[in-house]
Amino acid sequence: MRIGWIGTGIMGAPMAGHLLQGGHTLGVFNRSREKASGLIAGGAAWYDSPRALAEASEVVFSIVGHPRDVEAVYLGPEGVLAAARRPGVVVDMTTSQPALARRLAAAAAERGVTSLDAPVSGGDIGARKATLVIMVGGDRGAFDQVSPLLGLLGRTVAHMGPAGAGQHTKMCNQILIAGTMIGVCEALLYASRAGLDAAGVIDVVSQGAAGSWAISNLGPRMIAGDFTPGFMVEHFIKDMGIALAEAGAMGLALPGLALVHQLYLAVQAQGGGRLGTQALLRALRTLNGLPADNPGVP
Repeated sequence: MRIGWIGTGIMGAPMAGHLLQGGHTLGVFNRSREKASGLIAGGAAWYDSPRALAEASEVVFSIVGHPRDVEAVYLGPEGVLAAARRPGVVVDMTTSQPALARRLAAAAAERGVTSLDAPVSGGDIGARKATLVIMVGGDRGAFDQVSPLLGLLGRTVAHMGPAGAGQHTKMCNQILIAGTMIGVCEALLYASRAGLDAAGVIDVVSQGAAGSWAISNLGPRMIAGDFTPGFMVEHFIKDMGIALAEAGAMGLALPGLALVHQLYLAVQAQGGGRLGTQALLRALRTLNGLPADNPGVP
């Protein structure tokens, strides 16, 4: 198929690469062309705008940073839906607002295009290994049409309901991750203060009921002082903010999520907004009177 891809960052670049390796014709757009250089070298075509990309594509995928970016690439004057010849299906894989997903679906339908919201979970590791979990909202027929493409990107691809359902499911995912991340940080701080080998603790507890993706994949990064991003703090803050706003609109109190959101804001205030989410350890170190910027755990 002729596929257009918008957003070639930490996750978008390897995801687009899987489609290219799958034998499809790939066109790409990104705000900074240099971030797409690897894909271009591998055979992808560069387009100067989402509109131009859309005119050459049967299906367009996007994974960008914020809801405002989603609006720009689809609804802006040079956006996908402004194209004279439009793709049949667009798939936004950005974690965004459920209301925006519904608005985008309606705007696309007016132009004869079907829009799916399909946020993902699995971080940079899942993007590189094509083991992402993909949660899709929107028309079932369009989902069935693009499922073979999504299958090149993830190991679990699920249709969750109408437009916006994918984003609501991702909010559930992010709420769970928020609670897990504070648990991982506190457990590793405790282990180190108790004189245990933190790596050994990870090896043992990950085999039992406390096992999680976060302890197995991000725990070792924490004890190594590796805060490079697989998923940036500033993007997780955005996600938690969406979840808290949605919960508020539904009359739900989520105090655990609110606490972790505040701790991540502290990480951002310490200059860690573009670090990986494992940098939550920095805020916990500060609360315990430890230098935030020291590597690893005490």
